[in-house]
Order: sequence, then structure tokens, then C-alpha cells
Amino acid sequence: MTSDETRDGVSLTNLGQPLFDGANATKRDLVDYLDAVRDRIIPVLRDRALSVIRIRPGQPAFMQKNVPKYTPSWVRTMSVWAETSHREVSYALCDDRRTLLWFANQRAVEYHPALYRGDHATHLVLDLDPPEENAFPLAVGAARLVRQALDDAGLAGAVKTSGAKGLHVFVPVEEGIPAEDLAAATRALAARAERVDPALGTTAFIREDREGKVFLDSTRAGGATVVAAYSPRVRPDAPVSFPVSWDDLDRVAPSDFTIRTAAGLLGDRDPWAEQMPGPQRLPADLIEEGHTIPVARVQAMHEGKRRARARRGE
Repeated sequence: MTSDETRDGVSLTNLGQPLFDGANATKRDLVDYLDAVRDRIIPVLRDRALSVIRIRPGQPAFMQKNVPKYTPSWVRTMSVWAETSHREVSYALCDDRRTLLWFANQRAVEYHPALYRGDHATHLVLDLDPPEENAFPLAVGAARLVRQALDDAGLAGAVKTSGAKGLHVFVPVEEGIPAEDLAAATRALAARAERVDPALGTTAFIREDREGKVFLDSTRAGGATVVAAYSPRVRPDAPVSFPVSWDDLDRVAPSDFTIRTAAGLLGDRDPWAEQMPGPQRLPADLIEEGHTIPVARVQAMHEGKRRARARRGE
């Protein structure tokens, strides 16, 4: 089998190379997988500023936001002002097969779209991070806490493996919610899930305060990204972030879904689209509660400084 070929006008090169150390897959496996799931992954990437994680042979993985100078003219882009770096960032928009194949040929393994489409947020997201590897059952338990909190608020969401050790819960929201209200509702949802079983879930941002519990991470609101459904990950055996029905959570493991198995498991279905509820209005009381909860990163920064002063005996 030749190591070079062309698909949809895109030159694909060095397809026989190992994808990365520990992937147990080649660059061809990545290209073939992404091409096989293009009709599922492109809809979750379309019209969203895209960051990717690439990995060149023999080099560490790196995140790419700005498109490189050699990007083909047919790749759509959008400019976004980055407050942290005080500059315009030109993000790619992965809207079609040709762009996806071009990214695959660039050895872009992970796909992290913005939670915004255009200028409005589309989802509230909670990232459920268990305390250690091989603790996926704890993440499943935490997902059930989130589902209870959603039910109590009259909301519904869809769940997927993160492709790492945890789970992501996505809740579609109506267009037009202010960013600060969405962030507040996310904090409140995490706090309500924590209250369902504080022995299992925690909203403690500082790792040493989590006491072996699942971190209910509410910080993905605003300009953050979350790895896309169906995206591979730069992890051993190249796992994939994969949709799971709420009823099947106890019957799966993250290792079930890799770039070598995921497309076959899908068949002709798109479970992420099938399981995703329609956009929902966030309850006013959820937003109001969230505005009383400090922003986790800011609170953690102040607490870290306080603890540092205490250690110095000030």
C-alpha cells in the first residue's frame, strides 16, 4: 500500500508513519478514521473557531490556534481577539471534508472547537474529572449526580467520554444568553450536583482539596474549548471522545473507543446528534444562584496566595 495518495484534492503524505509513540496506529489510521466519521464530526466543528493538537514525528504534541502561513486559501478562517495575548488570532473553520483531510495530513489528532458559534454560546458544559486513571466508574457516578441536578432544574443533556479518563455533559442552550449568565448557570449546576452527593463529587478547584472525589469542572464556559465528540486524543492507543447513552454508562469504558474501533461501532448512526436535546432556556433561579458562587479560578488564585503567605509565616 502506497504511503501517499490524494483524496478530494488533498495530498496525503507519509501515511505509513506511526502516529505517535504509544498510539498503536499510523497516520493512515488517523486519516481513514476522520474520513469515515466526517459526516458526524464536521457538524460539531462547523462555524466554530477551531484549535487542534498536532504531533510531529519525534516531537511533543502542541496546540495550534493560529492557522499557519501555508494554510490553503480554501480553508475558511475567522479572526478572534485574544484578551490574554492582546492580538488577533486567525482560527480555522473546519466546515468540509477537504479541510478535515488537510488537518489530518497535518497530523492534527485532537479537535477542540469553541463553545460559541458565531457570537453566541450554544452549550453549557460540565467536565467530570475523576481523581486518577482507571477511575471511570467514579466519573459515571458523578454524571448521574449531574443528571439529577439537570432533571431537578427541568433541563436535559447528552453525555460523552472525554477520550481521556472522564466524561463531558453538554446542555444545549437558547441563543442569546449573556456569557456571564451562562457561566453562572454552569457554576450553579455543578454546585447542585455536588449537593446531591458531596462524598462523590466536588467543585473544589484546587486539586489538593478534592479528597479523592470527582471534580465537577464548571470552568468551560466563556471562551473555553472542549474536545469535540468523535475527536481522537493524543493518549495511549489513540482513544476517541465518544457519545454514550445515559443508560449505557455502566457498560462502557473509555478504552472501548479508539480510532481503530469507533467508526465500526457507529455504523451509519450519529448518536451525538440523536441524543442531543434541543436548545433550552436556563431557569432564572439557576442563573441567580450561580451569580452568588465565586468564579473558581479567581477564588483559587486568591486562596493560593493566602496559603503561600501562611507557609511563609506572614
